[in-house]
Amino acid sequence: MKQKQLWINQIKGMCICLVVIYHSVITFYPNLTGLDNHLAVLVSKAWVYFNLYLAPFRMPVFFFISGYLIRRYISEVPWKQCLDKRVLSILYVLVLWGAVQWLGLRQLNEWLAPERDISDISNAAYAESLGEFLYGMITASTSLWYLYALIVYFVIFKAFYRFRVALFVVLVGLSIIINFLPTPWWGLNSVIRNMPYYSLGAFFGGPLIDSIKTWRPRRLPIFALLLVASVPFYFLNVPLFISLLSIVAIMKLFYLYEQWRGANENSLFNVIGSNTIAVYTTHRILIEAMSLVLVAKINRDAFSDTLLLALLLVYPFISLALCTLVGLGVRKFSTLFVNDALFSPPKPLMVNSDAR
Repeated sequence: MKQKQLWINQIKGMCICLVVIYHSVITFYPNLTGLDNHLAVLVSKAWVYFNLYLAPFRMPVFFFISGYLIRRYISEVPWKQCLDKRVLSILYVLVLWGAVQWLGLRQLNEWLAPERDISDISNAAYAESLGEFLYGMITASTSLWYLYALIVYFVIFKAFYRFRVALFVVLVGLSIIINFLPTPWWGLNSVIRNMPYYSLGAFFGGPLIDSIKTWRPRRLPIFALLLVASVPFYFLNVPLFISLLSIVAIMKLFYLYEQWRGANENSLFNVIGSNTIAVYTTHRILIEAMSLVLVAKINRDAFSDTLLLALLLVYPFISLALCTLVGLGVRKFSTLFVNDALFSPPKPLMVNSDAR
């Protein structure tokens, strides 16, 4: 990997860590119905709210970087030469791991929580039939909706690249409107909501990153003023503006850190950032298993107050560590023993491509 791109890869690593923490929190703390310790309840609520307020700093910059890294494929590479890498490869991973999640989560719930009613959960991973599963996948109602978005974004933005300025304006409008007039499908809402960030990276990422690199401290008061002005919109359910500012801030901070400490290919965020798909696709099953086991024990008062409080304080970090290690391990296994078939299509299934 080129040295100049390491700081961008490290941001990817941070983002996938935040995604794992997000799923760790929403599958664990809201299901703790047996808490009678005031401090334990307070810690649980703190994690839920903290997780909520992390939203502008999680997916927007993730999508911006995803768009930035494939901008050449959108603007220069012919369709035939990028179809495999930018559409078919991602579709393969989406279908494969969508099925694995469906089978895995259904089996885990039947094994660990047979009394749990999951029939009303609008997620393809909890579907009760093949038809429901396919419907959930088609409508992006899946924990893997990020992969769904990458396919849709690439096709749309490449097809309409000539009209990129007008398209970006339309997407900004849709991103705001979807907060007040959502579709019936939560995953599709997320896909629409994040379109501006990906398009910003794909269409204008090069000049924007160059500007971020040369951004001087004297502009900090202007940035702070814009940040303050964006806060009321955030609380009015329009997170677009604070999310755009978060992209600039995160990119600048990581760039400055690299200039200060230097780039290191073996840094934790860089290793994770190089394996985001592996961590993203595998973590949901592991989180479900941990949540079902621990929630049942906590609701039965199986832990002392001290142990319970300690667990509630650090659970997202324990979950993150385990999910990261498992994701990296699965990727290593896939590479060594099955020619990486768990994360990329077997070569005969792919269209020949000269663009790599």
